[in-house]
Amino acid sequence: MSKEYVLKKCMNLQAKLSNGTESDIDGAELYDEICILLQGMLTPDMNSSAMLNYLLNNNLQQVFPNFYISLQILLTLPVTVASGERSFSKLKLIKNYLRSTMSQERLTNLATISIEHEIASKLETSKLIKQFVEIKTRRARFI
Repeated sequence: MSKEYVLKKCMNLQAKLSNGTESDIDGAELYDEICILLQGMLTPDMNSSAMLNYLLNNNLQQVFPNFYISLQILLTLPVTVASGERSFSKLKLIKNYLRSTMSQERLTNLATISIEHEIASKLETSKLIKQFVEIKTRRARFI
């Protein structure tokens, strides 16, 4: 990676984290901090959590504030939003199908089964049905 490319990305990050005239980081300072850190403290093959741990263990948050803030933001971003989107689309399908005849608990359980269909498909349904029947027949005997 060229220095110009890294500087451009630092400035882009500053622009993304700006609100009007205020910004959470300074892109030029972030670039300088990255250059200093790569001169001997950090290696390019370190992952972001290892870099953050290095800063915390050596109390360098105040020395490299822009890099520290950037790492915190990076590590709190979700890796993907597909699971959240999938949850909402499945919930919409379930609600349309059984709109008015369902309690919240049942809706939650059906949504979980629908979202986690890979795990649900591995379950032995005949065994589960047999267990359910046994539980229901025991209750019927006591009543």
